[in-house]
Amino acid sequence: MSPTSPRRKPWRRRLRRWAFLCGILLLVAFVLDRAFPLPLPDANHGSTVVLARDGSPLRAFADAQGIWSYPISVDEISPLYLQALIGYEDRWFWQHPGINPVASMRALGQMIASGRIVSGGSTLTMQVARILEPHSRSIGGKVRQSLRALQLETHLSKREILELYLAHAPFGGTLQGVEAASWAYLGHSARQLSHAEAALLVVLPQAPSRLRPDRNASDARVARDKVLQRMATLGVWTQDQVRDARIEPVVARSLRPPLSAALLARRLHQRHPQERRIQTTIDMQLQRSVEERVQGYMARLPERTSAAVLIVDNADLSVRAYLGSAEFADEARLGHVDMVQAWRSPGSTLKPFLYGLALDDGLIHSESLLVDAPQSFGDYRPGNFDQAFNGPVGAAEALRLSLNVPAVDLLERVGAARFSARLANTGLQLRLARGVKPNLSIILGGTGVRMEDLAGAYAALSRKGVGGVVRFSEQDALIERRVLSPGAAWIIREILEANPRPGYRPDTFDTGSHPKVAWKTGTSYGFRDAWAMGTTRGHTVGVWIGRPDGTPLPGQYGAVTALPLLFQLVDSLPRPVASASATAPPATVNEIDICWPLGLAFDEKHPELCQQKHRAWTLDGVIPPTFAARDAKSWSAGLAHVRVDANSGERLSPGCTAPRIREFDIPRWPSLVYPWLSSDHRRRSSLPPLASRCADDGLDRNRDLRIDGIADHATVARAPNSDKPASVRLRALGASGEVQWLVNGRLEASTQGAQFFEHAFVEPGEETITAMTEDGSWARVHVRVLR
Repeated sequence: MSPTSPRRKPWRRRLRRWAFLCGILLLVAFVLDRAFPLPLPDANHGSTVVLARDGSPLRAFADAQGIWSYPISVDEISPLYLQALIGYEDRWFWQHPGINPVASMRALGQMIASGRIVSGGSTLTMQVARILEPHSRSIGGKVRQSLRALQLETHLSKREILELYLAHAPFGGTLQGVEAASWAYLGHSARQLSHAEAALLVVLPQAPSRLRPDRNASDARVARDKVLQRMATLGVWTQDQVRDARIEPVVARSLRPPLSAALLARRLHQRHPQERRIQTTIDMQLQRSVEERVQGYMARLPERTSAAVLIVDNADLSVRAYLGSAEFADEARLGHVDMVQAWRSPGSTLKPFLYGLALDDGLIHSESLLVDAPQSFGDYRPGNFDQAFNGPVGAAEALRLSLNVPAVDLLERVGAARFSARLANTGLQLRLARGVKPNLSIILGGTGVRMEDLAGAYAALSRKGVGGVVRFSEQDALIERRVLSPGAAWIIREILEANPRPGYRPDTFDTGSHPKVAWKTGTSYGFRDAWAMGTTRGHTVGVWIGRPDGTPLPGQYGAVTALPLLFQLVDSLPRPVASASATAPPATVNEIDICWPLGLAFDEKHPELCQQKHRAWTLDGVIPPTFAARDAKSWSAGLAHVRVDANSGERLSPGCTAPRIREFDIPRWPSLVYPWLSSDHRRRSSLPPLASRCADDGLDRNRDLRIDGIADHATVARAPNSDKPASVRLRALGASGEVQWLVNGRLEASTQGAQFFEHAFVEPGEETITAMTEDGSWARVHVRVLR
């Protein structure tokens, strides 16, 4: 054994004892840490805040305890707040292990000397520990708080501890966290604070009830100025900065949780219940403007009326304003019902897509001759909104006037099932009653749609035919779907843009200050839904007005109720520089002269075939002729080729000759429009009389004669408790001369042209009514008469 061994052994024994003791302490700490884990907030539970695109809170959802908290990170908060917080509360925060021994000993000495707690000596970490696990201010409580602080420093980084304080510090009432307090008391985010505001938010958690600025503004100002003086003393802020900050008043702002786009916020919160912070694409300034405008607009409408508005940015289909009801808290208006998501009858708002599909199919051009006259489509007999008819009308005008009969006729040729499938493929799903297949009524509102789907489809008119699913947050994928070809979308937009605003005339009013908008209205059966849809170069806007419970609003329809609000909203939108300039048509679109009644291009070699000339947009060079009549028995060619005796001018049938023969073509109008034609047009389309020596050529019987006033195979009965027999007013459409009316083979009356014939059904049983003209054309209906 060496001479030094005896001296080393006691030192080694002491070292081993200390190592053993430290090991025991570490083991005890480990066991206590496992036995008493940190009561950290559950990330999956707590309050949720839904934000606008700029971070402004739209709506907050309290946690189970009713606490409001808006999470914010260290990087997002104002540097002034962090400076004041660290400087005033815990200058050694970044260095100490969770407790500050010097501050703790000072606080202990003051307590012993005075017999009461003078200063707490708490670090920010200790304050977080007390926030997470409240305890008494006794010595035992302080010890427990200190141990929790050490535990926090062991498990979390300084940044994580600081963010716990930022999110959970008490600020009075049900407010937790500096961001929630900033919005509640200051009206803006804690991202941008003045020196005075930062000092105020730092001091509030010391006595959140006593210093609430909405209740005790003077006390809050005194406490704030104390923080400002400390920052000046430490040299963190200059004397000039502190002097200017003292001048700033403490505004007594009442606590009011945010409630904008409330139904969208609820929708997203239900979709993402675990998210504590949900950021939307909503433009806060636009959202508030829409809410205020709608609230004022609703004052003139009947009670219990609600409204929905959706504004979509055409660039990326993101929603900039979302109003699901007129007023969220209004029980009478059922303000909790989100009408943006509701399935409602679209009225006539689907018509632009029908005309666009017909353009893509080559069925029509913009000035195709359509027939707006009473017609039956099987058992379906539509009428126009105002019960008036226009006779011959161009496709563009039929769309702008929202005429029902031409739209139903066009849908029958396109196919209701195909039209419904095409819309569904583009994201515009139609909802029908269970067991009901797509039928002709869908184009007049006999189906259900959602506003958000309708807006996504209308956006295609300004996006070269590509619509899609509207987006509510930046995380939502951009799902685009082609609705129409670029050419068809451009033509439809041009047609709808050319529709003047009600009350405006381009030659009377200066409309240059208004943005161009392609708009369409719709009204559902029974005045239950009033729609106005519009799209500009930059935005697509949807407006719905009605009662969520489906009760009617007589006299309130799209053009009167929803359209004025649409124009107000459109005029308030930001306008791109290029929005006022016209866009060039795609290469697939051409403008040409077409002629009625044939619907074909104007031929300079045959001007006699052109009774009316129109300027039309055509797609892909296709110039379809005017539709032939739907019924095979009444079909006739639009262009009749005739041979006439040059001397007498009489028509010659095949095999019939004359010394000199002249041949020419006569354009024929659809027979249903003859009552609306001028005498000149009827004369120019009439056939020369057949020569008496010639055999019948059948041309005179090709006129499309139809009975208007009752459908074939109809059933009629007298009114209840009435002795008077049922009666109807009938007329023969397509007749130009005398019409003979026969009932069950007996002559009953004679009329001229489209004059009415009133018939009474006296006896029960089966009746056959026949209309005949002098040229042999005829039409017949079968009627069942009840007693």
